[in-house]
Amino acid sequence: MAIDIDATTVETRGCLEGPERQKVLVDWNNTAASLPTDRCVHELIAEQARRRPSATIEDLTGQSLTYAELEARAARLARHLQALGVGRGGLVAVAVDRSLEMIVAVLAVLKAGGAYVPLDPAYPRERLALMLDDAQPLVVLTKESLLARLPHRHGQIVCLDRDSDEIARHESVAPDCQAGPNDLAYVIYTSGSTGRPKGVMVEHGSLCNLLQDMRRRPGLTQEDTLLAVTTLSFDIAGVELYLPLLTGARLVVVDRRTAADGRLLLEALERFRATVMQATPATWRMLVDAGWSGTLGLKALCGGEALPLALGRQLLDRCAQVWNLYGPTEGTIWSTFQRVDRAAEAVSIGRPFANTSVYIVDESLAPVAIGKPGELWIGGVGVARGYLNRPDLTAECFLANPFANGRIYRTGDIARYLPDGRIQFLGRIDNQVKVRGFRIELGEIETALEQRDDVRAAVAVAREQRGEQRLVAYVVPQPGHTPRSSELRRALAQRLPEYMVPAAIVTVVELPLTPNGKVDRKALPDPEPEAEGEAIAPRNLVEARLVEIWERVLGVAPIGIRHNFFDLGTDSLTAARLFVEVEKAFGCRLPLTPVFEAPTIEQLAELVRTGIHSSATSSLVPIQPQGTRPPLFCVHGGAGTILFYHELSRRLGPDQPFYGLQSRGIYGRNSPLRTVEEMAEHYLGELEQIRPCGPYHLVGYCFGGIVAYEMAQRLRERGEEVALLALINAPSPAYIHRHNPWFRSEGDDAPPPPPPPRSRPRRSATALVWPVRKWVHNARFKAYMALGRPLPENWRNGYFVRLAHVAERQYEPRPCPGELLLLRGEGLYVEPDLGWGALVGKRLRSVEIPGQHVIPRDSMSEPRVALVAEQLQQAIRRAGT
Repeated sequence: MAIDIDATTVETRGCLEGPERQKVLVDWNNTAASLPTDRCVHELIAEQARRRPSATIEDLTGQSLTYAELEARAARLARHLQALGVGRGGLVAVAVDRSLEMIVAVLAVLKAGGAYVPLDPAYPRERLALMLDDAQPLVVLTKESLLARLPHRHGQIVCLDRDSDEIARHESVAPDCQAGPNDLAYVIYTSGSTGRPKGVMVEHGSLCNLLQDMRRRPGLTQEDTLLAVTTLSFDIAGVELYLPLLTGARLVVVDRRTAADGRLLLEALERFRATVMQATPATWRMLVDAGWSGTLGLKALCGGEALPLALGRQLLDRCAQVWNLYGPTEGTIWSTFQRVDRAAEAVSIGRPFANTSVYIVDESLAPVAIGKPGELWIGGVGVARGYLNRPDLTAECFLANPFANGRIYRTGDIARYLPDGRIQFLGRIDNQVKVRGFRIELGEIETALEQRDDVRAAVAVAREQRGEQRLVAYVVPQPGHTPRSSELRRALAQRLPEYMVPAAIVTVVELPLTPNGKVDRKALPDPEPEAEGEAIAPRNLVEARLVEIWERVLGVAPIGIRHNFFDLGTDSLTAARLFVEVEKAFGCRLPLTPVFEAPTIEQLAELVRTGIHSSATSSLVPIQPQGTRPPLFCVHGGAGTILFYHELSRRLGPDQPFYGLQSRGIYGRNSPLRTVEEMAEHYLGELEQIRPCGPYHLVGYCFGGIVAYEMAQRLRERGEEVALLALINAPSPAYIHRHNPWFRSEGDDAPPPPPPPRSRPRRSATALVWPVRKWVHNARFKAYMALGRPLPENWRNGYFVRLAHVAERQYEPRPCPGELLLLRGEGLYVEPDLGWGALVGKRLRSVEIPGQHVIPRDSMSEPRVALVAEQLQQAIRRAGT
């Protein structure tokens, strides 16, 4: 809830006096506890590893490490870092995707005596550059595939994969480390109002204090399984990673894609039988929307933004316990806690953690009376050291505690004491908001917009839509300019993290002002998303129900039965949520692919009525079958799906027929194919039903490029013309073997490869458990296939990617007699020909797609997919002449 500072100023007569002052300042802040805060985090983790060496950390692909193995790998990397000069207080940037390697990396930095600086590889390059320029790290820890994302201006580069042999030469015993509780553990960057992110410096003692108290409340034991879903760049990830390791619990790391998809996350919860999960209200709501009925024995930790009472009650219906947590990054993750009570009339943020104090004061810094609103200040051992390289801002926000010893942090939050000592959060007093748990300075968005030549003024706000906070920006254009919302959003995405890009940008003639000349944010109009074109009304009950679901889920009204799903500004993740709602309403199971066959309510209603989904049994899917040009046939990537092709199809225009070829059996009913040759022959049989003779235009993405190559070979052997063979981010088998035998075909949603052979047999509980677990998984796969049922989505992706890895290793391509167009993402590959030169020779045309590429699939999303479409259009025109 937004709070106007003028409305919350407390008069002097509302201040505390006498016994009430004693209660608020002393009694309710009596949180002193004897906790072992004289140690460092990595030391406490090492002690637990000695007690429970066989406890495990895992990821969704089945990869795992025992605590003993984690300690050994982190120790080797720590010694390597020390050899590079990392010591007490030295900063090390960590730019690694969510994985077991990420945990090894941060633990190694701590063991070396340094402090880690998380860099999210998904952030725009410009933002990463600002953070690196400010932090000036001694070393940057990353992987070779992510190098192109990182500005190479600071620090020595260590690639965990490329430099693995050199790292492995070090001893597996932790090195001597001089770091103590007053030394830095990490530096987390948060949004800054001037457009410059600021780094919050957190010390070991502060982190240890919180983790030791959280062992007791909300509580975690060695019998628990914690599902970690948060990016390392969000400070609450510290609880998810370190609390299980301190207690000997089982830790399961969830990848970025699963954490953002309610259905996948729900499957992970059930698969690993998680007993504890920490997430923002937005993530918990996403689970509820995905049809989550509850998890027996689950303890839900909720924080990062205000927890609505209705959502709190929904969680209580599905969990054993629900805990509401509050705290700014400057207070070391969490400062207060409260177990949610079903009978409560409002959700409280509770009371402070051990050795933490909370004060609510007025503008004169006097504590306010119980029940009166004021600014919330935090004191105690959790207060951060300050902001890196920002002494002015540190002096402004971190002050000497006027009520006790030590320092205090001014949060800028408005709160009040309830009569029993619990605290109720009321909102902000400044221009800062929290969206999806991320703290955002609206001024940073406004600055980015106003730096454009076509924008004269800009204001950003957070508005509640469908129970969630969403960013909306308002722009006043420069005279003679009419900037489009989509263009502005794409421009912001090049500078700001995804969570800071407004969901809507509204053009206004002028900004409304208050009588004192300030922007009147309350008078800004609500964004009114509308579907373009005439809204044709539903004609029957099925269409009427679908219209109601679409309008509610997409937040767009009115929607007609012939409005196209993709024209409404949505994406595949929204499609997943939409289809969950359709399944609940009609009691049917729909694979996501019918969104291509039925992108309108009129078409989808027919599929729902008949229950016939050709995409569930056929590999050939008509993504856009209209047009006069020769059709494009596009082969899936390693995960088997073709959902990511929709943007490319739209970019190619309404006159370009576009068909996708998905893996057989991806939605059940048929067994999957296991060799490149089998796939090529099967797909040719299906596309020849649409186009019995050439010329043919073939496209393959990643692993699908190898299949498309074999299809072209077979067509030419039959005397057919292949006018176009285009491969997108598709290394040849030789390239894969030469540069990365365990190449990840689908980017961050694909499972990592098995580790290379070890010189000595692994002697751990994991080695004994994994064959049994693998046998169980294979048995489940066979059972699903035998019944004709689709695999759960997170199983499906891993299963089909593993099939693709085996198939590409077995395939031996023959020299190609025709031309080949190779499109590759900037900075993703070592060789510009990706190994095809030896097979194609001078008939190979290799084109680099510029822009920010972290994983191969980045080439299939905006704005890079527009460049891919342009290259394909040119190639189609050349083929036609």
